[in-house]
Amino acid sequence: MKIGVLTGGGDCPGLNAVIRAVVRKSIQDGHSVIGLKNGWKGLLEKNYMNLTLDSVSGILHRGGTILGSSRTNVYKTEGGEKKAIASIKELELDALVAIGGEDTLGVAAKLHKAGVNVVGVPKTIDNDLNATDYTFGFDTAVNVATEAIDRIHTTAESHNRVGVVEVMGRHAGWIAIHSGMAGGADVILIPEKPFDIDEVCDILKKRHARGKTFSIVCVAEGAQPKDGTMVLSRLEKDSFGHVMLGGIGNVIAEEIEKRTGFETRATVLGHIQRGGSPTAYDRVLGTRFGVKAAELVFEGKFGMMAALKGDKIVAVSLDEAVGELKTVDDELYEVAKTFFG
Repeated sequence: MKIGVLTGGGDCPGLNAVIRAVVRKSIQDGHSVIGLKNGWKGLLEKNYMNLTLDSVSGILHRGGTILGSSRTNVYKTEGGEKKAIASIKELELDALVAIGGEDTLGVAAKLHKAGVNVVGVPKTIDNDLNATDYTFGFDTAVNVATEAIDRIHTTAESHNRVGVVEVMGRHAGWIAIHSGMAGGADVILIPEKPFDIDEVCDILKKRHARGKTFSIVCVAEGAQPKDGTMVLSRLEKDSFGHVMLGGIGNVIAEEIEKRTGFETRATVLGHIQRGGSPTAYDRVLGTRFGVKAAELVFEGKFGMMAALKGDKIVAVSLDEAVGELKTVDDELYEVAKTFFG
């Protein structure tokens, strides 16, 4: 078989581990692999590179993706579906392995319904893909955010400040809840739970009344005040219709300082969470996903995605994976609230 591999959407640590695993497993079983450059854009433009054992050697520990990525949406491109199918025929591909999050795999699910042989691998630092316990990239992002919170702790304590740390998370607060708990944040704000800034300030005032001279607030970029407004850095949308978020940490810091009188500083982690080498966990998880994806191709189980269930890698349908977002559950948030203030 001739198999095409692509990585779409936001980059994250562990992508190269998946690419390497797909290539190693495929070649071992007598198949060839090409890498489509820059996500779905590479398929539409027939821009690719041959993937050999040499080309995937030494990439396991590297962050990002050797194939490049983009937010190109086949279904927002004029004649995109027909172009994609024509490219697959011209490149003589027997199957596609799409590595990505909700948007990339959403396109994969539609293409499968159009007759394309495609399987998926769940990638997102946000951990918001349904039908899998964890996505690769999430563990690395949480570790980066936790280390940042640890570092903010020491400087906040030294200067008697409130430190606001903004992490990624558009609609799901998995990074915020995990890194906030791991880093001992005193308040955690997530998209699933609209917040009242007065309640936040009351918690901080009570801490200071108990003799604490500093506090840490961890906020997801998509967190919203109870009136439902969002803080946006700009109003442009990407090709999948998502508004560019960012900046709520700075607004919250200003409000806290104004309402409490406590000196407050904001730190926006942004793409730092997506960069750098993957953790050992993400390297292993990405490798297991890649091998499973290759096996699904060999077995002709298209329209499926490799997923983690407990400690097993299993196959689930792409439709189930992208049917709805996986958001933070009440039980986990209640555990976190135990330590607020």
